Amino acid sequence: MKLDTPVPKELRIDGQEARTRLLDAALTLFAEKGFAATSIRELALAAQVNVSAISYYFGDKAGLYRALFQDPRINPPVALAPAANLAEAIRGLLTAMTEPLKQSDAAQQCVKLFMREMLEPTGVWQAEIENNIQPAHLALVDGLCRHLATTVDDDIHRLAFSIAGLGVMLQLSTDVYRTIRPSLNDTPQAIDAYTDRLLEYALTMVAAEAQRRQIVLPQPSPTPHPETAP
Repeated sequence: MKLDTPVPKELRIDGQEARTRLLDAALTLFAEKGFAATSIRELALAAQVNVSAISYYFGDKAGLYRALFQDPRINPPVALAPAANLAEAIRGLLTAMTEPLKQSDAAQQCVKLFMREMLEPTGVWQAEIENNIQPAHLALVDGLCRHLATTVDDDIHRLAFSIAGLGVMLQLSTDVYRTIRPSLNDTPQAIDAYTDRLLEYALTMVAAEAQRRQIVLPQPSPTPHPETAP
């Protein structure tokens, strides 16, 4: 029987492992084939679980697909720090984008998954925009307005999108980096160092916008990532 709403159940001792295997199999299959072309039987076979496990843990195939987009291992929620500290707020945003890259294979599959969802929409991507991307963007806009002592306008939104774009480039272009300069993101330490640089670039863009608006700002000192500090 197809369930519209997954019913929460207490996991058995091995339940979490089975649930994780299903999410891992779903990431690979949905990224490669898309939602419609992937069958429940294929998912269960790839995860080496019974078909009934999908309804037990997720309700149905659509529930598994939605859960995949909410899996913090590949798509961590973006929670910006208080707007009073813009540098740490921006670091939080960038880190949420770069941290999953340390699991390179999963990050690549996640990008494919998002691309497939945009090309073959099921409604999940729109929900991702509304529930995760838009709140993070608006929180950054609010932080920028507070930092620049200004009201929201198109240029503030442009600045917020440009800052987020620094992290998006890393997410979408793993193959480009691997071909041109693999040392930039081939280790967790390299990714942390890159995140530090992205924060500096982002704060430079903020300073440029302040200069354009003729606003005098105190000079921030971005806190380096602990693993990359000298």
